Amino acid sequence: MRQPDQLAARERQVMDEIYKLGEATVSEVLAAIANPPSYSTVRTHLRILERKGLLTHREDGRRYVYLPTVPHQHAQRSALERVLSTFFSDSPSQAVATLLDMKSDDMTDETLDELATLIEQARREGR
Repeated sequence: MRQPDQLAARERQVMDEIYKLGEATVSEVLAAIANPPSYSTVRTHLRILERKGLLTHREDGRRYVYLPTVPHQHAQRSALERVLSTFFSDSPSQAVATLLDMKSDDMTDETLDELATLIEQARREGR
């Protein structure tokens, strides 16, 4: 099975919409995508993603409803591990420092408190 973080741009876009919607038909994915391709292109991408083992479908009358086979949290973790490896030498602290630098104007006190709480929790749990 191909990893969710190793997808082509349009495949990633389709998967993102399936994760947001939870499950979706071709028409629902098409409606959710900015600058969408044709209906048949979306249908083809869904079939390819199903063949890769990332989606499955159920029949609802004449329509196929597509669902992810990989939990969203697993896909997020896999993608983040690849980003850490590729851009940050497997250093979470470098990644967080970059994120904080990028988003410093957007960081509210509540967000910073939440991050501090998560760090404290990780320390207590010995991660």
